[in-house]
Amino acid sequence: MIGNNPSYFPGDANRPVEQVSWNDATNYCAQLTARERLAGRLPAGWAYRLPTEAEWEYACRAGTTNRYYYGDDTGYTQLANYAWYNANSGGITHPVGGKLPNRWGLYDMAGNVWEWCSDWYDDAYPGGSVTDPQGSVSGSHRVIRGGSWPNPANYCRSAQRGLSLPAAPDNRFGFRLVLGPFQP
Repeated sequence: MIGNNPSYFPGDANRPVEQVSWNDATNYCAQLTARERLAGRLPAGWAYRLPTEAEWEYACRAGTTNRYYYGDDTGYTQLANYAWYNANSGGITHPVGGKLPNRWGLYDMAGNVWEWCSDWYDDAYPGGSVTDPQGSVSGSHRVIRGGSWPNPANYCRSAQRGLSLPAAPDNRFGFRLVLGPFQP
């Protein structure tokens, strides 16, 4: 998959790669890890991988507890400054970094494309204050987070969850890598 861009919306290398399944995303992580290890650029025991659902939400929230990482915004008056969604996307993805980042400088945590997480989907995701909750150990669907270009505003909430079959590519689905200790 390295060197191949399967995106439905081609033409701009700054757009997120989409039209990828969970299987595609994890294969990319494995290939990138192998390439970087071979080149001596990756510490022993470290790997590129998809974030867990808890890691994704932690990164999205950037230390906040609001509905959106920039505030509660129940009327969606500021969302267009932070996310591409159905009201402002024009029916396509957009270059990464075209909206304001969260407090930690991460762009496009809301909108543009859903992002695959490593976890299996489970309806019993814990609410309230928890530390590093673990996802289900099995299932039929994988977690996606963040909302995407054709979704309504409420899908861009920091806590919004979605699910899809791991072999299902879609022009609404992309991924974000984590570099960290290897997790089998």
